[in-house]
Amino acid sequence: MARPLLKIQRYFRRKPVRFFSLILLYLTAGSLVFLHSGFVGGNFSGSGGGGGGRDPLVATEMGRGRAAAVAASAGRQEVGTVSRVFRDPRRHGRRYGPAWMKRARQDGQKAGGRGADAGWNRALKGRSGKEADDGRAKYVGCYVDDIQKRALRGVSFFDYKKMTVFRCQDNCAERGYLYAGLEFGAECYCGHKVQGANVSEDQCNMECKGERTNACGGANRLSIYRLELSHESARRYGSAIFKGCFLRPDNVSVALPLTAVIHNMSVDKCVDMCTEKEQSLAALAGDRCHCGFPTSRFSLHEPEEEKMCLHRCPVEEMESCGNHQYYVVYQTQVQDNRCMDRRFLSSRSKLLQALASFPGAGNTWARHLIELATGFYSGSYYFDGSLYNKGFKGERDHWRSGRTICIKTHESGKKEIEAFDSGILMIRNPYKALMAEFNRKYGGHIGFASQAHWKGKEWPEFVKNYAPWWASHTLDWLRYGRRVHVVHFEDLKRDLFSQLKGMVLFLGPVVSEDRLLCVEGQKDGNFKRSGLRKLEYDPYTPEMRADIDALIRTVDAALKARNMTGVPMEYMPR
Repeated sequence: MARPLLKIQRYFRRKPVRFFSLILLYLTAGSLVFLHSGFVGGNFSGSGGGGGGRDPLVATEMGRGRAAAVAASAGRQEVGTVSRVFRDPRRHGRRYGPAWMKRARQDGQKAGGRGADAGWNRALKGRSGKEADDGRAKYVGCYVDDIQKRALRGVSFFDYKKMTVFRCQDNCAERGYLYAGLEFGAECYCGHKVQGANVSEDQCNMECKGERTNACGGANRLSIYRLELSHESARRYGSAIFKGCFLRPDNVSVALPLTAVIHNMSVDKCVDMCTEKEQSLAALAGDRCHCGFPTSRFSLHEPEEEKMCLHRCPVEEMESCGNHQYYVVYQTQVQDNRCMDRRFLSSRSKLLQALASFPGAGNTWARHLIELATGFYSGSYYFDGSLYNKGFKGERDHWRSGRTICIKTHESGKKEIEAFDSGILMIRNPYKALMAEFNRKYGGHIGFASQAHWKGKEWPEFVKNYAPWWASHTLDWLRYGRRVHVVHFEDLKRDLFSQLKGMVLFLGPVVSEDRLLCVEGQKDGNFKRSGLRKLEYDPYTPEMRADIDALIRTVDAALKARNMTGVPMEYMPR
């Protein structure tokens, strides 16, 4: 025995051999740990983000589609547990919703009560009776969800680590859906009607992955809420956008030239017909379906109360098909091409007209609207290759070329402002503009700054430097601008038609109302953040707010001194 031990001792005394042997042992041990952690991290039922201890029978019930998604995710993981966000491949991206739902969440978390005997069942654990009654999100019950025929057939998203009732409601409300349903503790489904059977509450017994005080459905069971939509939400029906209830136009055959009588009318049938006919509007009037485009004869600018359109579809209990006097109107996926053509000015202009704004105040969006409304490219004081690649062809022209209808600029010095003959000045709420520019600075035109940037030293430094610029930019343009037309970003969003019409008139081209109506249907463009990563907390400190509020008052006074309308009331401190 002594001889083998002596040989081993002599072996390791040789330094190079000993060194490489130790490395080999280290790598072998590391590989074993790697394989073990990869197996545990990739196992759905054993991870912190999964549905721990899920019965094999339940896994079978969840269906092949969901099991495949889990397996695919597990296959992508090599070490540890990765945050699980699964999306149905048939669905599109999601957005968070209106601010009031955020407040609802915070109120609900403060309430914290449990108790099955309260007026609300286990799906509303932790939510106060007041919140339940305020109409923001009304719990309607526990429903069966068939993977072959979903109870809610709109968009969906999954999060097996951080799903909450509020997050699901928020996403569905922002997308314009009437119902939000949670399933298996981590899955969120949206829809306009519930197409499943109601079952007892004890079948919706799984806690939400992101908040243990609330129930989020069960295995093939949905906890469903009816939502009250914000005014900005666009209700959808599949791929179509609900536009509202409208009075029958005077001359239907001219306003909506394509008409058909449809047996057992439904929203699906009318929308499908108008889409096939390549029309952007589908108007339901009882058993008749009308198709067309928005025109001055049917502009959709004067909606009626929805109760005027009440006439249930024969095969759709939860949907209205309108009647012969009041039409239910949807916008289809068909693109309205009346405003899509753009070109450079036919003759070089001697006037240099600015489209000026503080960064993050919607300049790129305004350029998109102006180009669609006028048919002419806009230029830029800068050159941005990403904007050029997205269709802003005037981006590569020198700003003094005279071939573009207006020139984007963020400059605010006296010399730079006086170089322009006139300008549209875009102003946005500084709280929103600062956050938008911070996202652009650290995440690109439609990206987002990381949590590390928001919570690090970058954000306070950014606010300190940029907030005064927000005010000085407006003050300089009011002082040095030769001819200035002020537009507030929020007013443009609220009343796009009249605000954009005023902008076009200021720039000079002849206004085409049909073209402006076309723009309303194509208003978003390619540079709009989804909102999916909207902050769930207020990044502004009391000190920041005090400074910014003082700047708002200064700008408001300067506008009024020029006999202009002051800043919108939503800017003002409360």
